[in-house]
Amino acid sequence: MKKDIVKITISSILLIIANFTTLEWLRIGLFFISYLIISYKVFFEVIKNIKKEEFFSEKFLMSISTIGAFAIEKYSEAIAVMLFFQIGEMFEEYAEEKSKKSIKNLMDLKPDMANVKIGAEIVSKSPEDVKIGDIILVKPGERVPLDGIVINGEALIDTSALTGEPMPRAVKFNSEILSGVINKNGLLEIKVTKELQESTLSKILDLVENAGEKKAHTEKFITKFAKIYTPTVIILAIFMLAVPTLIFKQDFNIWIYKALTFLQVSCPCALVISVPLSFFGGIGGASRKGILIKGSNYLELLSKTDTIVFDKTGTLTKGNFKVQTIEAVDSEEELLKVAASVESFSNHPIAISIIERYGKEIDKADISEYEEISGNGVTATIKGKRAYLGNKKLMSKIGISIKEENTASTVVYVAIDEKYAGKIEIADEIKEDSKLAIQTLKKQGIKQTVMLTGDRTATGEEVAKKLNIDKVYTELLPVDKVEKMQEILDRNKGNVAFVGDGLNDAPVIAIADIGIAMGGYGADASIEAADVVIMTDEPSKLCEAIRLARKTIKISKENIVFAIGVKIIVLVLGFLGIATMWEAVFADIGVTVLATLNSMRTLKK
Repeated sequence: MKKDIVKITISSILLIIANFTTLEWLRIGLFFISYLIISYKVFFEVIKNIKKEEFFSEKFLMSISTIGAFAIEKYSEAIAVMLFFQIGEMFEEYAEEKSKKSIKNLMDLKPDMANVKIGAEIVSKSPEDVKIGDIILVKPGERVPLDGIVINGEALIDTSALTGEPMPRAVKFNSEILSGVINKNGLLEIKVTKELQESTLSKILDLVENAGEKKAHTEKFITKFAKIYTPTVIILAIFMLAVPTLIFKQDFNIWIYKALTFLQVSCPCALVISVPLSFFGGIGGASRKGILIKGSNYLELLSKTDTIVFDKTGTLTKGNFKVQTIEAVDSEEELLKVAASVESFSNHPIAISIIERYGKEIDKADISEYEEISGNGVTATIKGKRAYLGNKKLMSKIGISIKEENTASTVVYVAIDEKYAGKIEIADEIKEDSKLAIQTLKKQGIKQTVMLTGDRTATGEEVAKKLNIDKVYTELLPVDKVEKMQEILDRNKGNVAFVGDGLNDAPVIAIADIGIAMGGYGADASIEAADVVIMTDEPSKLCEAIRLARKTIKISKENIVFAIGVKIIVLVLGFLGIATMWEAVFADIGVTVLATLNSMRTLKK
C-alpha cells in the first residue's frame, strides 16, 4: 500500500505541473510519464490475462479507454481515470484486509509446541507429533494445543477466540477442553483425545479458510455477468463509434470520445469487487462472533430460512441432568446419601446428577453386591442394608406399588430393605437463552419452530410449552427423526434449517436445506455434516447468524442496484454528449469505492 501511495503522489504532482507548463514538448512528456507511472501495473496485468486467454476484464476496458483518451489528447482525463482507479484499489485492499482480519487472527491460535509429560520428564513436541492418550501440561497463560480431558488441576479458561464470548469458563477433573482456548490461571494436565488434524481448532481453521470457495447464487451471477457483459460492451462501443462516423459521416473526434467514455463507464469493477467482498465480510464478521459459516451459499440460504427445526437435548437444553426435588419418608439427607452411594459405581448422567447433589465423599468400602438391573435400575448393599434405585418396574419387582405419575421429570424411586424410602426427581435444564432465542426468531419472521426429540411425550411437550415452540414430535428414534424431517421438508416451500448437536443428529443435519450444529461440545459427525457451526452452543447465536446473513444479502443487493443504476444514467448522458470522462470516472471508480465502503458494513457490530 505504501508503494501505491508513492505512485499516486508522484503521478499527481507531475499531472499538476504538466497542466501549468507552457512548453508543449515538456507538457506532453510530463503527461506521458505521469500516465506511465500510474498505469504500468494495470497494463502488466492485462498482458498476463491475455496470455491466459482471458481477454475481457474491467482492466482491459480501462486500458482501451485511457489509451484512446491519450491518443485524442485528453491527457488529464486519461491520467485521472488511472489515478482514481489506484485510489479505489487502495480502498478495496483496505476493506478486504479489514474483512479478513478476524480470519487471520484465527490463524494465530495454532500453538507451535505442546509440553508432553513422559514419566517424570516434560518434553516439548510439535502438536503434530502428539498422539491420542498422551498427557500434556498446559501452564497459566498458555494456549491448549489439542483437544482432551482434564485429568489433574483446575483453571479458568478463555474461550473467546473460538466462541466470541469474553466470560472465562471453569474446568476441573474430567472436564472436556478444546484446542485453541487459553489457560488463565491454573496448571492443567490434559489427556489428549484427538490428534492435531482432527482437533477442534484445526477443523475451525480449515472451515473458515475454505468458506470463500463455496459461492452464493448472487456471486455466481456477478461472475457470469462480467464474462458476458465485457465483450458486449466492447462491441457496443465499436458500433457507437462506427455507425455515426462511417455511415453518417459525423466528426470522428466527438464519437471516439463518446465511445471511450462509454467504455470507461461500463467497467464492472463495482460489481465484481464489492459483491464478493460483502459475502466475505459477512463470513468474517460471523466467525468473530463464534459462528462459523462454511460458504457464501449457506449465508444466502440462511437469509431465506422460514422454518427452523430443533433437537432438544444439548441444543435447547443443557444435556446435564440435575436433581429438582427430593421426597423422603424419613430423612432427605439419608435418602440422598443412600442414593449417591449406590450410584457411585455408575457414570450414567442420572447417577452423576445424584452424586453431584450429595456433594460429599462416598466411602465405597461400605458398599457391596452392586448390581445393574437392565431397564429397571440398580441395587447394592450398604452396611448390611439392601438399597434399590430405579423406576416403577423395579419397585413392582420387590413388591412396592407405585402410583403412575404424569411428570416431565425422570423419577428415581428408592427402597431400603424392600420398603419404600422416597423418590428423587431429575430433569434436564433448559439453556438460559433458549426462550429468548425462540422469541427473537419469531420477531425475525420465522414462520414455524419445530422440536424433534427421543424423549417421552410429557418431557418433550413440557419443554416445547415453556419455550413456546409451535410443534413438537416426541419418542423418536434416530431413523424416525430423519423421516419426520423429510416430511417437514416436503411440505415446506421455503428453506428449512435443522439445529442439533448429537451423533444421531448428523443424518438430519445433512438432509436439511441448511444444517446447523452446536459446535462447542457437539459430536464431530454433526459438525462435519453442518453448513453452519455455533461454537458457543447458545441457541440465541442462531438469531445473530440470521440477522447477519440478511444484512449481507441486503448490502450485496444495494451494491448491485446502485452500481447498475448509476452506470445506466451516465451511459445515457454520455451518448447524448452531456457526460464527459470525468463523470465516467465517478460512474466507475467512484461507484466502486462507495460500494466497497457499503460492503464493509457487514463487519460492523
